[in-house]
Amino acid sequence: MDLRKLKTLIDLVQNSGISELEISEGEEKIRIAKHLSAAPATTVVSMPAAAPVAVSPAPTPTTEAAPAKMEGHIMKAPMVGTFYRASSPDASPFVEVGQTVKEGDTLCVIEAMKLMNEIEADISGVIKAIQVENGQAVEFGQPMFVIG
Repeated sequence: MDLRKLKTLIDLVQNSGISELEISEGEEKIRIAKHLSAAPATTVVSMPAAAPVAVSPAPTPTTEAAPAKMEGHIMKAPMVGTFYRASSPDASPFVEVGQTVKEGDTLCVIEAMKLMNEIEADISGVIKAIQVENGQAVEFGQPMFVIG
């Protein structure tokens, strides 16, 4: 992995709400962790990589950005990236408002550092609202769906 890409990853962790980022690219595996102290982010590089990409966001204070009349479970972005409603530009959206979903169903994709991460429903219910536009950047903890 080139140094510029590594610096970009470190900057992403330092400037976001996540505390840890792990990326596998070919046989390279990068793990960047931000600690709560004033110490800089640490980077560990090891080969070969056998584990899939995993992102572990840090807990942050919750804020409810859903409209006051909208009741239900708020599905929030687990990472920083670009929100996509479908797997490709010509594909149908994963879900629509009014659609019933089961826990584990794919709701959207968040692209982070050129990696496509499928985001799954954490509860079963009906999609009451989609609060993010296709192609919009999302922040960690940003409300994306209301499931009732």
